[in-house]
Amino acid sequence: MSKEEKRSCQNCYGEFVIDASDFEFYAKIKVPPPTFCPECRMQRRMAWRNERTLYKRKDAFGNDTISIYSPDKPLTVYPRDYWWSDAWDPMQYGREYDFGKPFFVQFRELLESVPVSGVFSSNVVESPYCNHVWRLKNCYLVFASLECENVCYSDKAEHSKDSFDLYLAKKCERCYWAVDSEDSYRLFFSAESSGCTDSAFLFDCRNCQNCFGCVGLRNKQYHIFNKPYSKEDYEQKIHELDIGSFQNFQKTLNEFLQFRLTFPRRFARLINTTNVAGDNCVDVKNCYRCFDLRENVEDGKYLTHGGFGMKDSYDGYGIGICELLYEGVDTGVDGGSRQLFSVVVYSSSDTHYCFNCANAANLFGCVGLRKKQYCILNKQYTKEEYEALVPKIIKHMSDMPYRDARGREYRYGEFWPVELSPFAYNETIAQEYFPLTKEKALEVGFCWRDTDKKKWDVSVLAKDLPDHIQDTPESIVGERIACLTCGRAYRVLKEEYDFLKKERLPFPRQCPDCRHKVRFENRKPLALWKRQCNCAGAASENNVYKNTAEHAHKETHCPNEFETSYAPERSEIVYCEQCYQNEVV
Repeated sequence: MSKEEKRSCQNCYGEFVIDASDFEFYAKIKVPPPTFCPECRMQRRMAWRNERTLYKRKDAFGNDTISIYSPDKPLTVYPRDYWWSDAWDPMQYGREYDFGKPFFVQFRELLESVPVSGVFSSNVVESPYCNHVWRLKNCYLVFASLECENVCYSDKAEHSKDSFDLYLAKKCERCYWAVDSEDSYRLFFSAESSGCTDSAFLFDCRNCQNCFGCVGLRNKQYHIFNKPYSKEDYEQKIHELDIGSFQNFQKTLNEFLQFRLTFPRRFARLINTTNVAGDNCVDVKNCYRCFDLRENVEDGKYLTHGGFGMKDSYDGYGIGICELLYEGVDTGVDGGSRQLFSVVVYSSSDTHYCFNCANAANLFGCVGLRKKQYCILNKQYTKEEYEALVPKIIKHMSDMPYRDARGREYRYGEFWPVELSPFAYNETIAQEYFPLTKEKALEVGFCWRDTDKKKWDVSVLAKDLPDHIQDTPESIVGERIACLTCGRAYRVLKEEYDFLKKERLPFPRQCPDCRHKVRFENRKPLALWKRQCNCAGAASENNVYKNTAEHAHKETHCPNEFETSYAPERSEIVYCEQCYQNEVV
């Protein structure tokens, strides 16, 4: 087994470490070690995933369709249902492998010839404006989600219904603006809470009902800003707060954001985990630098958003139910193994450099294939021919590597170059997690697409809306409202208006994209810093929080260190697991 090695990233030139367990994994899947550092590999993968940018363009039949591919992209777009049908055959675009030019050039040529589906979705009903989704019904502007019904303006939602503005929420019903939360009913403007009902402005609460503006509570009811009330006094106070008024809502929100800074945070949101370094993981074991994973994930590194039985895998986003996955995006869903360097590959095994394939095996450099095996560049081979040709292609990829405009080399073992992505950098989630200016993106070799210049024909300015939801007439439905933040026009659905009216919630002044941005930017980054616990004995280091129990370290500063997504310069009070448990649970 190779020992730990320090290497220089050929993209950012920073130093990164490949340890003994990494070398063991790479040997197991028979790929060379990476030449990009983990952060640059993540950025590169994300630049191949357009999650939220939708366009109206003509499909191959001249009809308007919703697509994640902008109208100027040289791609043939089929309507989603037609793409999934047997009316066409992606094998007809197959071609011989050309040893006279780099593999990645050949793959891009194939990608531009094989028709693509307008959006990535499966088993959806009346949900055309959604992408990277599975089993949705009556959903609108929902992304990277599954098993939802009557959900709008949400991202990474699961098994939820009749809700709006969710982000990483699971089993939520009649919720509004719930982030990193689950198993809740009528939970509004809350984060990192579970099992809560009829509550608003909660953070890190569990099994609470009729609570408002609370932090770190367990099994409580009728509390406001962590203070207990009688049922009658609680209801009277909630009536007085009246967040149906946008002005009252803003005042309460600001108070709550300041209030929650006075309580200690758990260094990482790790639930039922063993030997895990990361954040927001549930039922995970032996994973490092992993984020937003759940349900029986074992032995992984550099994985984000997914899980569901994933084992022994590295470097993925939106992945699950797979083993020996490496460098994958939206890959592994519904099972599979050895899915390497692939985007949107489901229920498949032994796939290399594939794009949007399903129920397949032994594919190399294929696009759009379903229920196929032993194919290279969409051309059929026998098992013997395939097994003889693939090693030659792998050798050719090293002998004739692809070189991008900046001189970076891509041999076998590297994910696709960003410049070959069918999406501009700012159309993808890479721009969310690794934001760049247009000038910087172009400087480092990424593509950029300027926003379509068109007149925003607005009929109402958000700043001119009535202050209270009860004073907002139903005629606002369908109006083109100018977003208070970006100025772009947005509409409110009748279902959303009725929901806000019934729940006495404030009418939104921002468009769905700006609301998503607020939720996203309030989450912690996909990064780790080494820090020491902020518990200084009887109180926090900044003396803002007074401990309620005696800790093992008593009056001395807690010596515990950890890796956390809270950067050292942030203002939150961050406690280790032991100190947090003493105070909150």
